Amino acid sequence: MEAAEIEYLKKQSAQYLNILKSANKGYNAEINVLNYSELGCVITNMLKMCVLALEQDNGKKLSIDVGLVLEQALQLFPADEMELLDIINEMLVKE
Repeated sequence: MEAAEIEYLKKQSAQYLNILKSANKGYNAEINVLNYSELGCVITNMLKMCVLALEQDNGKKLSIDVGLVLEQALQLFPADEMELLDIINEMLVKE
């Protein structure tokens, strides 16, 4: 590849390849939600989709990779925030 082609690819990459951000073990992609309620709806709908896909399986090859969707739902789940809610709940119960 010539230097001009490499520079062209670098310029195009900078303009178009901006969703994935480099991370320790691969890449991260950011999703935007309005609030925790919307995040909860996204996770809930992903889980419902998996349930429906598994119910429709009937031994056929699924066109949905249920394992991949479940992995993504796990990554979206706000575990730290749930721990904070537990702490707040304990404080309120003690009062």
